[in-house]
Amino acid sequence: MKDYIGWIRSLVGRQTIILNFAGCVIANQHGGVLLQQRGDRDTAVWGFPGGAVELGETVADAAERECREETGLTVSVASLLGVYSAGIDTYPNGDSAQAITTFFVAEAVSGTLTCDGAETRALAHFTEDELPALVNDQHARVARDYFAGRRGCWD
Repeated sequence: MKDYIGWIRSLVGRQTIILNFAGCVIANQHGGVLLQQRGDRDTAVWGFPGGAVELGETVADAAERECREETGLTVSVASLLGVYSAGIDTYPNGDSAQAITTFFVAEAVSGTLTCDGAETRALAHFTEDELPALVNDQHARVARDYFAGRRGCWD
């Protein structure tokens, strides 16, 4: 099933649900992490590439697929950063969800950074001192854990 979230939403409407996501931290040779200016928010906020796990997909496969779709890069998952599950997020359309997100540290294998202008408005690398406003607390915790060298995190 390609649009699992759409199917679930057709059954439950805007009620708060639990969703599974996967994402990646991709660093460059200068220590900056790749962030995506998100197209699904009303304000200019940034986040790590990632998205929903589709039925039949592993979290690692979902992370690699989402990175390819959102950045143009083919990545390879190198290690687990952590599993983040705290907090409820409300989207601009009114949907509400508790996101359980598995974040990986990944390495770019090939490709060229590409923005589609819709889901991804911009892509840029940021060092810890340069981080812009992030989309939510979950992404902020991921950044703190990554830059502190913590792995195997959970919340």
